[in-house]
Order: sequence, then structure tokens, then C-alpha cells
Amino acid sequence: MSTTAQRPSRETSRWEAQRSFDELGRPLRDLTFCVVDLETTGGSATAGSMITEIGAVKVRGGEVLGEFQTLVNPHTEIPAFIAVLTGISNSMVHDAPSIETALPAFLDFAAGCVLVAHNAPFDIGFLQHFARQQGRPWPKFEVLDTAKLARRVITRDDAPNCKLSSLAKVFNSETTPNHRALSDARATVDVLHGLMERLGGLGVHTLEELQTFSARVSTAQRRKRHLAEGLPHSPGVYLFRDDRARVLYVGTSKDLRTRVRTYFTSSETRTRMGEMVGLAESVTGIECATPLEAEVRELRLIAEHKPKYNRRSRFPEKVHFLKLTREAWPRLSLVRKVLDDDADYLGPFSSRKTAEKCLAALHETFPVRQCSGRLPLAPSRSACVLAEMGRCLSPCDGSTDASTYAAIVRQLRDTLLRNPQEVVEAINQRMTSLADRERFEEAGIHRDRLATFVRAAARTQRLTALTRCPEIVAARREDSGRWSVHVVRHGRLAAAGVIPPGADAHQYVRELRATAETVNVAPGPVPAATAEETEKILRWLESPGVRLVDVDGEWVCPLGGAARHLALYDAANQSRLSLVPFDEQRLPSPVHRPAR
Repeated sequence: MSTTAQRPSRETSRWEAQRSFDELGRPLRDLTFCVVDLETTGGSATAGSMITEIGAVKVRGGEVLGEFQTLVNPHTEIPAFIAVLTGISNSMVHDAPSIETALPAFLDFAAGCVLVAHNAPFDIGFLQHFARQQGRPWPKFEVLDTAKLARRVITRDDAPNCKLSSLAKVFNSETTPNHRALSDARATVDVLHGLMERLGGLGVHTLEELQTFSARVSTAQRRKRHLAEGLPHSPGVYLFRDDRARVLYVGTSKDLRTRVRTYFTSSETRTRMGEMVGLAESVTGIECATPLEAEVRELRLIAEHKPKYNRRSRFPEKVHFLKLTREAWPRLSLVRKVLDDDADYLGPFSSRKTAEKCLAALHETFPVRQCSGRLPLAPSRSACVLAEMGRCLSPCDGSTDASTYAAIVRQLRDTLLRNPQEVVEAINQRMTSLADRERFEEAGIHRDRLATFVRAAARTQRLTALTRCPEIVAARREDSGRWSVHVVRHGRLAAAGVIPPGADAHQYVRELRATAETVNVAPGPVPAATAEETEKILRWLESPGVRLVDVDGEWVCPLGGAARHLALYDAANQSRLSLVPFDEQRLPSPVHRPAR
């Protein structure tokens, strides 16, 4: 089925021209490519089309290592127009092996290679279909599509289109495509090498760069690829700076050098990023012990420098909270800061609009006063409109006594801190009533308010649970086999490290704790860091494989807390994105999550 042959040295000389480039990732010249082409009875394997021929060429460093060719008996009639196109007739494939024999032989030939095809989804899709049909596991091939790559490189001045026949002419292929598998595979080899030669002059010389290359990356961006030199292949944070050392952009990666290079040689096509790279004169890398430390440092640096080209996390101080005041006649107030005043807070909210939705949900359930300012123990004001509508107990005109009002406030406080069930039930009843009357738009408003409240309450309860703990030490075995360790104090990352091979783990943890940052507790539900940082820490602590080494304090959320109702938020969020009328939405039952 397969034969090995040497091809002329033109590919080798073409490849030699690229050997002097500085390389990262996997150099193209060191990789083995298997260029494959199929002939079939039709355009879709799932619609019953069959493979009639497989042709492939194995190349490395511009040298042909082997070729594979076999006809395949489709066990069905080849349509006449296909026979005319390919020259493959029914008589030619009569004695050919079936796909059950041909596919394993091809997979053996291609083992360990990067698969290449012109219009790869077609060819690879057929191969994968028959592998599944045979119950054969598909190898984890990396795939290159020369058609897709050519569309990023070839202009209309080069060729009228990116068909294989047109590209073969552009790159002076020694083989003319003729709709026979091996000939077309040979032509695709020449096209692949031609594309690589052209891209080599643009700084593309690794598989990673080839896979992500885009012609939309400007020449000016590519010329600055030297800014990535000197950065380590390790997790950390990178800072792009302008000619005055001002920070333009902050990012994070598990591999600093590889990530920064993508801004100059790959598919970074966002206009603002191209503008940023045009202004950049240097890149600073900060190595971090773990990816979590890198994510946290990124947030802190963005908050500190507020880079122009970062859109998120620049203003963590611009948040809002709902406050249940401590006074004779408590009320809910929208505030910007948490004070050490023994009041109860819900938040933080990233926007005032979101906080107001949550406030509306609470006011709809609990008839506490909504007027501003303090009231004396024995107020003597006149009732407001809300009192006349039955939405306020109206302590201002003596319509309620202190004990009755205090009971409502206790229920409200319990809702904020422990159990949101009253709000959930009240608004669900309101939504049902509105939906029954086909007032779906109003029902949607209440749905959004409820979803906002549930999410805010769950977030506050989770943040508060971690913030209460003076220290948590946790570890996880990473893919490298080494243990990463994090010290968290009052919701803030105080230290991070990776236990060195052969080190005493207990001693290492003791030393890490001893050198960790001193963190003072913040008032209310506010963590000693930003909410976004603490949420990243929570996600890591709750990820699979994490082991708690030590917990100082109690890390626990209320069993009946808002987290078990988060499905309501998910459903509401999804319904906003759909076109399904509210009365056709089916909210899922609340999800019960165990307390931590």
C-alpha cells in the first residue's frame, strides 16, 4: 500500500533558508508532517458517501520520508460524474481493500505526525467518521489546513482564489493537481512549503505561530517581536510599557514568553491591541510561583496602574453596597463604602443599576421605610405614598410600633445573611400572578430583580465565609507532579509557592507561612482584597484536588443560603438571551449545594 521515495532537493534548499531564525515553541523544520488527500463518492460521510482513494506524503525539514497510496473499495457504485472527475472507476476499486483495512494502515503511516490537508475539515472529517464507525479511537493529531492558511497569506494579486490548483501555480508546484489522492497530496506539500517560506520572512517559524498566524497582524507589530526576548517560559504577569515607562496593558499567562510573542506573530487581531503594541517600547515580565498568584498579581497591577488598554478590573474601588442601617427605625441604604459600624451589608455590586435591582427586590418583600434620614424613637411625620399603597409599615406617622417593625427587620437581616427564602417565594408568587395575566414584561422585571438578589446574596455569603478566616493554607498536586501551596488570610492571597523536589513538605509550608504577608481584617463582608481577587481564590480552593492543610477559624456557608438558589439566576440570565416568552420559560427547581 505504501512506498517510500526521495523527492528533488528543492524543498530542502527552501527549508535551509529558515534555519537561522530565533525560535520558540516547536520549530517547523523539526516536525514531521503527513499531508493527506482523499477521493470520495460524494461530499458527506454522514450522508453515506464513501472513500475511494487515500494518498499521503510524509515530510520533515523539506525532505520526503515516505508516501502512502491506496484505492479503497467503497462497496457501492461510484457516481458517473465522480468517475469522470477523478478517473476512478468501479472496475479499478473492485479488488481494492475496504476502508476497514485501509484506515488502520493509513493511521499507522501517519502516527506521530502533524496532519495537513487542503480543506482539512473535509478530509479529516471523513477519516474521523470511519474511525468512529469502526470503534477505533482517533489519535490526537494536530491539524493544519493549507486552504485556511492560504486565505490569510495569499492576496488577489497572487491568485484569483485559494483552490489547490491555483496555489500550485503560485508556488510552482512540481505536481499538477488532478483529483487523484497522491498527486493532490504531493501538490499540497509544495503549497505547504511555499506558504512556510513566505511566512518565514514574517517571523513565523514554529508550529504554534503557524497555527495562529493572521495577516491582520501588521508588519510594525511583527518587528517588535524582540520585546519578548528574555522573558521566561513560566507563569507570571507581563506589562507592556510605552516610551515613558507608563503601563499600557497588563496580562497574565502560564508561559510568559510564548504568550507575549503572540502579540507580534499570531492571531492577535483586536484593533486596540494592535494600537497598544504600536505604542509599546518594552515588556516587563514578573515571574510567579503559581498561575493563581499570577492572576492575583494581574488584578492588583491593573488596579494600581489603571492601564488604558485594559477594559476590566481597572476600578475595583467603584463599587456599591446595600446597607441595613443600625438605628431606631432601620432602613436599606445604597452606599459606596463599608464602615466599621456593626451594620449589615450586601455586596459589592459592580454598578449602581445592579444594586438598585437588588434593593427593589428587598423592598418588594419587606415593607421597611424607604425615606432617608434618621427618625426619632417617637416620629410624628405624615405618611408617604408608599404607606398608602401598603408597601411601608409607616413608622413615621405611628402606624406601627417598634416591636412589629423590629420583627420585620430581623427577618430582613436573616434574609441578607442566611436564608433568602422569603424573597424567593414572594417574588415567585408575584411573577406567577403577572404571568397568569399575561403581563410578561412586568414579570420579566421581577425575574431580573430576583436573579440579581440571589446572585448578590450568594456572593456576599461566600466572600464573608472566607473573609472570616484569619488563615487558610491549601495545596494541590499540579500536572507537573509538584505541589503548589497558597496561604490565604482574610480572603487575600498572602503567599504562594511550589514545594521543591526532595524538600520536606511540612518545613516548606512552615517557612511559607512565616514569610507570608500580614493581613488585617476588613470591616463587614469586604475581604482584605478586592472581591474579584477573593473570588479567584475561592474558585481555586473549590477546584478538584485541593487539600486543606490548615484552617484558622470556620470556613462555612449557611446551609439554607442563597447559593442553593443560583439556578434561578442562571435561568433568568439565559431567558434574557432567548426569544422564548416568559410564560414558556420553565425555571428549574432550586439547586441545593452543601455547606462548606
